[in-house]
Amino acid sequence: MTFNRTKKKREPVGEAGLFEYAVGVLARRMRTVRDLRRLMKNRAEEGEAGERAMDAVIVRLTELKYLSDTRFAADYTRLRKENEKHGRRRVQQDLMQKGVHKDLVASTLAQAYDDVDEVALARAYVARKRIKQPSGPDAQKQTTRIMGRLMRAGFSSSAIFKVLREWHLPEEALEGIEEGGRDSDSYAERDEDLPEF
Repeated sequence: MTFNRTKKKREPVGEAGLFEYAVGVLARRMRTVRDLRRLMKNRAEEGEAGERAMDAVIVRLTELKYLSDTRFAADYTRLRKENEKHGRRRVQQDLMQKGVHKDLVASTLAQAYDDVDEVALARAYVARKRIKQPSGPDAQKQTTRIMGRLMRAGFSSSAIFKVLREWHLPEEALEGIEEGGRDSDSYAERDEDLPEF
């Protein structure tokens, strides 16, 4: 026996209802303007009336200082850098995906990461994640896995290489890994491929 569950369509709400909904959403978690607009779209009226209501809610929330992409970007970057120990490239990618404007991302990251020692941050990430030094017959495989993990965490290959070199691994384990290879600086070239908001 199967149950046919049809999703009950919500009645669209006006500006007052959208405002109440948006305040509740923001009380639970920080959001970008784009993210909040996406959530409100499911509740707003269709067409121009819904767009006007969402615009009015966003303006009002911005005036009340409940909603700010600048504050979101700064807080998000600080938390990812200090708590998660993520590198610059990872935070950049995350902010772009969340709809923060490219110029705001660049200025926020410059302010947060320009005076940061990337190698020290990578070491802190390794310690936080309890990544163990590769050893044994499959040390090369472990090293490659660790390098991939550090790349996904947003570190440049030169910083990763320095961290791996500090472990005094056998040359076989470091085979194929070159210092100054694909760097996070070369990632800036790929920024052009990211959507602009």
